[in-house]
Amino acid sequence: MHKLNRLIQLLFFAVLVKPLVLIILGLNIRNKKGLPMEGPAVIMANHNSHLDTMVLMSLFPLRKMHKVRPVAAADYFLKNRWMAWFSLKIIGIIPLERTGKADRDTLFNECHDALDKGEILVLFPEGSRGLPDQMSTLKKGVYHLIKDRDDVSAVPIVMNGLGFALPKGEGLLVPVNVDVIVGQAIDHSPNADVFIDSTTKAFTQLKEFCITKQS
Repeated sequence: MHKLNRLIQLLFFAVLVKPLVLIILGLNIRNKKGLPMEGPAVIMANHNSHLDTMVLMSLFPLRKMHKVRPVAAADYFLKNRWMAWFSLKIIGIIPLERTGKADRDTLFNECHDALDKGEILVLFPEGSRGLPDQMSTLKKGVYHLIKDRDDVSAVPIVMNGLGFALPKGEGLLVPVNVDVIVGQAIDHSPNADVFIDSTTKAFTQLKEFCITKQS
């Protein structure tokens, strides 16, 4: 990351994001020590809000921030010049094409480059934001990304509450309590179905530790 962009990123998270997360959102974090502080690694999280990425990145020390790379939809985050600059240069996303035209190897080229550099990817295996605090069926992209990479750990994280703090289609932030539950790395699996099943079970188990879930 260019030095100026990295400085802007540090200021953005130090002055805006971290205070917002700590003051406006009440975080209940379980097993924070399970966060991968060194790559190559993949964080797999559920996805209900644009705040998901900000909260996950805010859990890392500022000195590590440039090594955390969210994987995000190119058609949304690169749709105009300002958003593209902010997403690529400040947040540090890896844009992923959702057109279905790219073959799998090409699709993940930039992800593999980042992992080769020891970076930590943030992926949302549901594929897109769902209803507040409801899990959708997981897609197989993470499996295909790491299936030949025994050097990469895949850590599941369940978040609860952010779908109500800034739900899809809303622009007003609502103060709420939020759970962030970090799990143990998922074992590499012989096929996609086994991996998806293991990950789904891990998400379900982690959800049980959420104190903000609706009864």
